[in-house]
Amino acid sequence: MTDTELVDEDFVQEAVKITEQAQKANVPLRAMGACAIRIHCPNHLKLHRVTMQRRITDLDFMTLREYQTNVRDIVKQYGYSPDLAMVGIGRDIYRNAEKSIVMDVFFDRLEMCHTIEFENRLEIDFPTLSLADLILQKLQVVKINEKDVKDVIVLLLEHEVGQGDKETIDTEHIAKLLAGDWGFYYTVTTNLNKARNMAANQYGNMLLQEEVKTIDSRVDNMLSRFNEEPKSMKWKMRERVGTKRIWYREVEEVAMGSLTEYLMKKYQREEE
Repeated sequence: MTDTELVDEDFVQEAVKITEQAQKANVPLRAMGACAIRIHCPNHLKLHRVTMQRRITDLDFMTLREYQTNVRDIVKQYGYSPDLAMVGIGRDIYRNAEKSIVMDVFFDRLEMCHTIEFENRLEIDFPTLSLADLILQKLQVVKINEKDVKDVIVLLLEHEVGQGDKETIDTEHIAKLLAGDWGFYYTVTTNLNKARNMAANQYGNMLLQEEVKTIDSRVDNMLSRFNEEPKSMKWKMRERVGTKRIWYREVEEVAMGSLTEYLMKKYQREEE
């Protein structure tokens, strides 16, 4: 086992340990991001971790604002302290100096390129967010990066798409969500097609032919379901404008994907 694999496993174990402790305290804390995908995709662990070299670099969680103090008390037990400079931005950021782990805890919603609400979504799965929410977390990124595409590919390989949440990516929920927001729809469908194309081309040498076909079929099924969902007049009018007008929230790079690197450099400077 390599050092990278040991580090990744430590992140996963840490995420499970913290969510289980929160569950005992009746706090709805759910893992998200790469850790959650690793937990949910055991059959493609080698592909994700070794072949694709998808490293886990931090911990990400979602909960509700009313549990902010509870979460702070829970993670304190495991050596995490809040970064007070990063409080008040819709999330709390913690650091475990001994383990060199940065933890992001979001409250109520994910507000990045598009907004995803979680008020009634946290009890669907455990210890992670639902599969539909996990894939939306990745697909909502307008300038989707290679790490996110790898996560989408593994999710699509591991899980059926269709109705329901039991080890299924719930296309019913996603279709209804996207039917209310053309911009969100455009970003998600564009990224699904990008993931499909990258699976066939850029990662074609890493995947079996049958796996490429599986991804292609599941993307087709998702797009078909999204297109079938009735759209409002507002949605249709926005579609006519298209990309001539910005359709997403512009988010600073630090908030989108390099927060961990930014904070670790900040901490290193402080320790020097």
